[in-house]
Amino acid sequence: MFLFPYLQKQQRQALNKVPVLIEKTFPLPGRFRSSLAFDIKELSRLLTSARGERSLSYLSRPNLLSAYLRYFLPWNIYRLCRLLGGIELSLKAGDTVIDLGCGPFTMAAALWIAKPELRGLPLEFRCVDSCAPALEAGKKFFAALCSEDGGAGSWKIKTVKSGIENYSAGGQGAALVCAVNVFNEVQGKTPHFDAAGQKRKAANAARILCGLAAPGASILAVEPGIPNSGQFVSLLREELLARDFLPASPCPHEQACPMPGGFSQSGEKTRWCHFAFDTADAPKALHGLSAMARLPKERAVLSFLLAKAPGGVRGEVGARVVSDSFPLGDGLHGRYACSSWGLLLLKGEKHKTDRIPAGAFVPLNPSAKGQRDAKSGALAIRL
Repeated sequence: MFLFPYLQKQQRQALNKVPVLIEKTFPLPGRFRSSLAFDIKELSRLLTSARGERSLSYLSRPNLLSAYLRYFLPWNIYRLCRLLGGIELSLKAGDTVIDLGCGPFTMAAALWIAKPELRGLPLEFRCVDSCAPALEAGKKFFAALCSEDGGAGSWKIKTVKSGIENYSAGGQGAALVCAVNVFNEVQGKTPHFDAAGQKRKAANAARILCGLAAPGASILAVEPGIPNSGQFVSLLREELLARDFLPASPCPHEQACPMPGGFSQSGEKTRWCHFAFDTADAPKALHGLSAMARLPKERAVLSFLLAKAPGGVRGEVGARVVSDSFPLGDGLHGRYACSSWGLLLLKGEKHKTDRIPAGAFVPLNPSAKGQRDAKSGALAIRL
């Protein structure tokens, strides 16, 4: 299984209904309709280049919540659906899922769409967020989504108004602890160049996540695919490893991360782990709204980590492809990849490198030999 597979027919049909459901569930007041494109663009600015101006209660503002529900919620659901299609969560009947910083139930909705086989399982979701309007919107939206398929079935949803620092599972840990686009918001003011601050942030996040996990649990953290988040995810991986949670995806190994982000000794940015994939199968209505707001999304980008308690055994030796194809000269192209050998440069003819899907796992011959690439320092392996 490779990461970010295209959605299947049933999943596409369910996702295509999301923009319509949002319009029906949250009728847009006239005073917001004329400014919707502006509000989407302003919220995009607050979530990206102007993070320092954003308060944690930004979704309490009606116009920004409306923009979030119509634009960012469906796009985030789409990104998660593509991700969830390529990872194994191993949930079973009676399990609990804790979703920290759940917003309007983004993760629950993505699981419902991407993993229809889970709908019949009796699962309990504890959706935790400090923003009451987002929780209320989530309850309405998720009920509308499930009603399309006859109701929520065996899923039980509990909402908890709380900051993630203050939430306690009360001794009842979860089989899956999720944090989607959370730590870049609640702890996002740590500068990219503050390595010590980033490490403290990751250690605190690991403490929170592990403190809510039941024995044998999985932890899923998803962040924007920006350098700051890539550095954080790499540090979180290190902290979770120290607490006996092994990286299950995207990492094909438990060795040191070869793409830790941050800065080199010379002050240059180093490579960070992130993935980009095309959005050709996203709802047309969503692409139309993106065009209206002049925020085209031909590709989706994210950094993530799925970590699990010990128990599994890794199979064949391999590498996870983490970059686009790029020219090397002499008729060859390359893709950077992560492996237990460190950073790799996979080399081959353009038609070979181009056809490797984003996030693909490429088996390696344990006896393969290569030379170090002079520019990147990566071990160069011929495909």
